[in-house]
Amino acid sequence: MSPAKVRVLVIDDSAFNRRSIVKMLESLPNVDVIGYACDGEEGLRKVIDLRPDLITLDLEMPRMDGFTLLRIVMQKQPTPIIVVSSRSDDEDVFKALELGAVEFVPKPSSKVSPILMDIREELLEKVREVTRANLKNVMAHSKTAGKQRDNLPKRAARLNALTDAARGDFRMVVIGSSTGGPPALQSIFSAIQEEIPVAFAVAQHMPPDFTRTFAERLNRFSALKIREAANGDVVRPGEVLIAPGGKNLEFFPKGTDVIAKVSEPKGHQRYLPSVDSLFSSAATIFGRRLLGVVLTGMGNDGAMGVHAIKHNGGTAFAEAEESCVVFGMPKEAIATGLVDRVVVLPQVCKEILLHCGCGS
Repeated sequence: MSPAKVRVLVIDDSAFNRRSIVKMLESLPNVDVIGYACDGEEGLRKVIDLRPDLITLDLEMPRMDGFTLLRIVMQKQPTPIIVVSSRSDDEDVFKALELGAVEFVPKPSSKVSPILMDIREELLEKVREVTRANLKNVMAHSKTAGKQRDNLPKRAARLNALTDAARGDFRMVVIGSSTGGPPALQSIFSAIQEEIPVAFAVAQHMPPDFTRTFAERLNRFSALKIREAANGDVVRPGEVLIAPGGKNLEFFPKGTDVIAKVSEPKGHQRYLPSVDSLFSSAATIFGRRLLGVVLTGMGNDGAMGVHAIKHNGGTAFAEAEESCVVFGMPKEAIATGLVDRVVVLPQVCKEILLHCGCGS
């Protein structure tokens, strides 16, 4: 017996975009496009009437925008949603992820553009990922992100008073994530409200042009200094470098410093920024002082990196299945037999801090 098809509803106010997205989705053998809507009000009616398995959603629409529809759907009839949004709306994309959208695909900013078909492979890959998502955990992540945004404690002053010993012999934490990663990372970094003698680097699978806004958004919620990485950045305790979208983040030693290098992807790399590249590069430099954390996401990116971390004497954590949106990357990391600890997301920050000697 063949598996049941995934029933998809397409919501977009552009007729050209609707036709293009429908055409892309219909090329997948396991997808059945059951309808489309031209605005949020029509979309909401069809969500209730058709009860789709998956929704693709534009954010800027007449009568009812995508944010309002997202809030109502996730409260009344939770359904996996992929936001298909123009690159000019990158701040809005992260708001949508906080509200419960599982993934996003950037589209050309023009309402009618023949290059919309360029997103075909990425959209189809995201559809495959999202159909395996744990929606209960999507909802849990979005509720947590909302509470953190609305009830942030007063941000602690950045002291810049780390001891020379801490600056010279600090611990390094590298984190890899994909689907479900943005709200998970926000929950981790927003829990850190005072400067600590630990450096962080993150590889979150994300397309170009979005990671700068993502880093700026994370920076508003944490006492750590969070920014998109650039060539020549010095790795410092109390700071977080976010790998640029579509690139890789690696490190090399220079005197007593560790320097960031933003590099082009290698031909075989399917997911970018590469978690394996980040973990492997950091492992050779930081050795026993390195902790690698594999969070929610599809695929096996990070498993080879865990091997490198353990080979060089470091420590590896993975997110537990109970809290993952997609238990792909952590599952593959755990399958190596080298992960030291499996942790549910609400405890990840606490476990990181305890491991680094910053918690109690």
